[in-house]
Amino acid sequence: MESLASRSEDEDSSAGHNRSLSQGSGLVPKRRSSSRFIKRKKFDDELVESSLAKSTSRARGPSGSEQGRGSGSEPSSSEKKKVSKTALTPAPHSPAPSPSITKRIKKSKQPMQVTKDLGRWKPADDLLLINTVLQTNDLQAVHLGVKFSCRFTLNEIQERWYALLYDPVISKLSCQAIRQLHPEAIAAIQSKVLFSKAEEQLLSTVSSTSQPTLETFQDLLSKHPEVFYVSRTAKYLQVHWQLMKQYYLLEDQTVQPLPKGDQVLNFSDAEDMLDDSKLRDTRDEVLEHELTVADRRQKREIRQLEQELHRWQVLVDSITGMSSPDFDTQTLAVLRGRMVRYLMRSREITLGRATKDNQIDVDLSLEGPAWKISRKQGVIKLKNNGDFFIANEGRRALYIDGRPVLSGSKWKLNHNSVVEISGLRFVFLINQELIALIKAEAAKMIQQ
Repeated sequence: MESLASRSEDEDSSAGHNRSLSQGSGLVPKRRSSSRFIKRKKFDDELVESSLAKSTSRARGPSGSEQGRGSGSEPSSSEKKKVSKTALTPAPHSPAPSPSITKRIKKSKQPMQVTKDLGRWKPADDLLLINTVLQTNDLQAVHLGVKFSCRFTLNEIQERWYALLYDPVISKLSCQAIRQLHPEAIAAIQSKVLFSKAEEQLLSTVSSTSQPTLETFQDLLSKHPEVFYVSRTAKYLQVHWQLMKQYYLLEDQTVQPLPKGDQVLNFSDAEDMLDDSKLRDTRDEVLEHELTVADRRQKREIRQLEQELHRWQVLVDSITGMSSPDFDTQTLAVLRGRMVRYLMRSREITLGRATKDNQIDVDLSLEGPAWKISRKQGVIKLKNNGDFFIANEGRRALYIDGRPVLSGSKWKLNHNSVVEISGLRFVFLINQELIALIKAEAAKMIQQ
């Protein structure tokens, strides 16, 4: 025990002596550091340098070993560990992506371009466009004559037609939407299909002087089923033929030229004749008072006329586009215009322009501008034999199927006759069933 204690005291004294020497000499004790190699990832430039270092070390390997052998110096243990680890761990190789892979990546990153419809074209519009183009083969005629759900330009109609033909996405969506339409909606759309040139050419072969019936147009349909559209009916053909006759589009009709002379004025001549000083109206209190009084008087007369509507023998119905029947059991004939239609329910009616002092049966001013029409322009009368005659009692001439009827003369009216009075055109339709009954009763009276 005494020896151990003396030994520890000697060690403590030697350690203290060493500390005093180091402090006296000013030297710092050496810090211990580990010689272990820390593995970390290398960057690209380090990879290149390491590969170059390997190639140079391989080239210099034998000479270096000979020099080492000649010098007799050996590497330390830490250097051996570093060399062995660098030799065992290969440099990480980062393969460069091929150009085909990069193209695939770029293509996959690009968003898919899906064609989307604008939403303005409804399924009914698509069906009407398809049927009309197949019937007329003219996109410009479709743009001018077809009424879609909203207004489309000619360019938009062309683009939609090409999309329905060549774009599989739009055509598929459109076909699916058309199949979901109701049959009544499809029938209504098919009734709006325009007439083709071939159809109108066949209709124009029917003479304007003849009296075609529904059987005539039914025979025309049965003879040419490949020309007419599938949904065409005899009644629809008759209505279109009457419209063509009204506008002088039949083969045996000719359009009369405008009169030439000093009476025809253009807009520039009319402007020269105007006096600008007369156009400036000054406020006149007396005139305004008279106008208000006249306005009250006219409103009072309108109320009286509204109360006497049930007493009128000739009814005026606005044409709303619905297929309402033209005749009933009391209507002898109908004078149908573009805006209104007049029902003839007595054997004699007067035509003209109604004024405050002159009351007539048929007021032509309801159809359009009637300032050139006389107050009593004419009389339509039914004879006992069932024939209708019109007598011109006005100052200007009438035109029956393009033939002038001068003042003081009369002309026979047939079924589907076109009556033109100062630029206003009407179609005269006869209730043939009721006229046949009247003729039969007249024949019985004669026999008795």
